[in-house]
Amino acid sequence: MGVRSGLEANFDFEIIDEFLDHYAMMVEIMEGLIIDLGHPQRYRRSVEELFRIFHNIKSATGYLQLESMVRLAAFVEDALEQLRERERPANAETVTWLISVADMFMQWQEDFKMDNDLAKINFSLLILPDMEIA
Repeated sequence: MGVRSGLEANFDFEIIDEFLDHYAMMVEIMEGLIIDLGHPQRYRRSVEELFRIFHNIKSATGYLQLESMVRLAAFVEDALEQLRERERPANAETVTWLISVADMFMQWQEDFKMDNDLAKINFSLLILPDMEIA
């Protein structure tokens, strides 16, 4: 039984379908927003939107009891909170780390589609980059 089958056994189909639709939209726009973190004119809008996305993923996956997704989304949300306090663009190391995070969430999207178990979180994603160097 994969992740989708597990959800379908425990939650109403409409809830799962709505989650997957919203999740797909959020994953689709992540990478562009992350890249925009390196641009001074787009930084503020992008960091706020990314924070909202990861907060929403954390909340929805918490409700659905998808613990690995909750943990990574909360970890990233905390990192984005630090970035929200800054006025200057993110450095390349931070952007690269967030792209890797987005890749993990894309992998999970594929796991939902294929009804696989959720892929394990790559340990390197749990190490925050040095976000202070601009």
